[in-house]
Amino acid sequence: MAHDIQIVTEAELRKVVHLDLTTVDVIEQAFAALAKGGVVMPPILSMDLHEANGEVDVKTAYIPGFDGFAIKVSPGFFDNPKLGLPSLNGLMILFSAKTGLVESLFLDNGYLTDIRTAAAGAVAARHLAPERVETAGVIGTGVQARLQMEAAHLVRPFGRVLVHGRDMEKARACAADLAKSLGIAAEAVADPAALVAESQLVVTTTPSREPLIKADWLHPGVHITAMGSDQSGKNEIEPAALMAADAYVCDRVSQCEVSGELEAALAAGVWTKGTPAELGEVIIGTKSGRTSPNDVTICDLTGTGVQDTAIATHVRARFGKAGTIIRA
Repeated sequence: MAHDIQIVTEAELRKVVHLDLTTVDVIEQAFAALAKGGVVMPPILSMDLHEANGEVDVKTAYIPGFDGFAIKVSPGFFDNPKLGLPSLNGLMILFSAKTGLVESLFLDNGYLTDIRTAAAGAVAARHLAPERVETAGVIGTGVQARLQMEAAHLVRPFGRVLVHGRDMEKARACAADLAKSLGIAAEAVADPAALVAESQLVVTTTPSREPLIKADWLHPGVHITAMGSDQSGKNEIEPAALMAADAYVCDRVSQCEVSGELEAALAAGVWTKGTPAELGEVIIGTKSGRTSPNDVTICDLTGTGVQDTAIATHVRARFGKAGTIIRA
């Protein structure tokens, strides 16, 4: 028997789905569901393509009570900009949780991943950053650098942002974009240590395999979200910093052990604090995060399948039967 499949393009998605507090709440609820139990979320299927300077990640999760579940395919080919192509693309498929039939195909070219990743940064800032953030800093100059600052600004409306990147021209361009989009003071800085020193909230958004933030840069009250380490071998935060923090929180411990900042800390033999808290546990109150204004907090975001199922379900609800419908 034939059934209808909805197909929605990136252009259609961009008109309806935005980085706003509603989306942040959707992703927060996904992390809470993960902490409450019953979620089925297999390990990330990750493929590294050295010859093409590329990688492909496949993520999925079933959340109890949801009508559907998503499978997300996310390729990142980092030489693409030289060809005039974006480095990230991909798609999401939403299946019925009752029949397994394909319900929607979101040809988002990575847009939904970008939005849900940035929203996770806002969730981390909401629950771990100090109540007052005057200056935020971002290390990285790409799409996610811009989105992470826009997301953090939704929950901690800072008045100044600092940008650091390997390429100062790109850092200046990123700062100019943020000044325009957020209507705040923004500047590019050459010294990452100075960026951390002047910021209460810092986000790292790079594919670096060498630490970008040193343990001795940490200062009372600072919060750091590391979201670039999403594959084995990537590392943005010096392992000793995780031990020095008052609270180190993972999006999913099992993922951070093999593809996040925790991987490097375990490999270096410096992590001795047992099983870290997960962001969902902090959200629902079963584990503590920031307990005082002077606490140093770090959140390790590797990207989870629950985020993809949550955003795909949210999109389906927003679109209803819009988009192109085909019979399969």
